[in-house]
Amino acid sequence: MDNREMILETALDLFYARGYDAVGVQEIVERSGVTKPTLYYYFKSKYGLLEQLLESRGEPFMERLHKACAYEGDLRNTLSAAAGELASFAKQEPKFYTLFLALYHSAKENEAYQAVRPLVIRLQQEIEQIFVSAAGILGNMHGRQRQFSLGFIGLILYDIKMKLEVNGGLRMTISQEEIHSLVHQFMHGIYS
Repeated sequence: MDNREMILETALDLFYARGYDAVGVQEIVERSGVTKPTLYYYFKSKYGLLEQLLESRGEPFMERLHKACAYEGDLRNTLSAAAGELASFAKQEPKFYTLFLALYHSAKENEAYQAVRPLVIRLQQEIEQIFVSAAGILGNMHGRQRQFSLGFIGLILYDIKMKLEVNGGLRMTISQEEIHSLVHQFMHGIYS
């Protein structure tokens, strides 16, 4: 593993364990076995390091989510694919997934929140687009695409987070049946 990757991995471990604000550059470099100038060479600052971490882990996920959210006429299947991709990502990257949620729940003026906000907006837009595309089959939509997307995201993210917590934070299992059940529960709510 090269120095850049070592720094990213170390930062992820520390940010996951103690939070972005509680970790200093000195601790990151000591744990990484590099010097401060090396960290600054690659990332310019702790904030730059966080941005790179979010990009390197978040971008591949967003690409997969975009494909999963492609609506092809079946709302239940599309929502199941999106939920499945979120669950798969959390299973593959539990530390990053947990950090992503923690950063999103940071204070709105906190730099950590500012760094994660673009990913959160993209997540919301991808899910909202499903409901925009399905508006023709949802008679009760009437401009509630954003409301439906936020409700769906909240249900899925919270369910995944709780499954991680129950299993010690780094392991999670979720079956296709569980995903379909969550989607069914959600759809029952929007059709009632």
